[in-house]
Amino acid sequence: MMESVFACKWSARILSLIRDGVNRPGAITRGLEGLTTKVLNQCLRRLIGFGLLERVSYPEIPPRVEYKLTKLGERFVIILDAVEELQLEIDMQDRDQSLSGV
Repeated sequence: MMESVFACKWSARILSLIRDGVNRPGAITRGLEGLTTKVLNQCLRRLIGFGLLERVSYPEIPPRVEYKLTKLGERFVIILDAVEELQLEIDMQDRDQSLSGV
């Protein structure tokens, strides 16, 4: 699961958007430039299969679908946040080293 989520350039971003309250498919697509509906649907199905997301359908016309993090998804996003924080630290170190000429 970890390899699949980290290997997909969209999965972490999708999970972050959903955590931040962007939970409708159209809004997710608009929120990530370059993401197609087809790829979004593939990612969402994979994330549901891993137990990170839950699909909520509302019996309305027109039909409305939203996605939310499961308990496992909420824990997984904490890991993603830690990885992102580590990457920012690495980037800052690299920047500082390049500025100092090391």
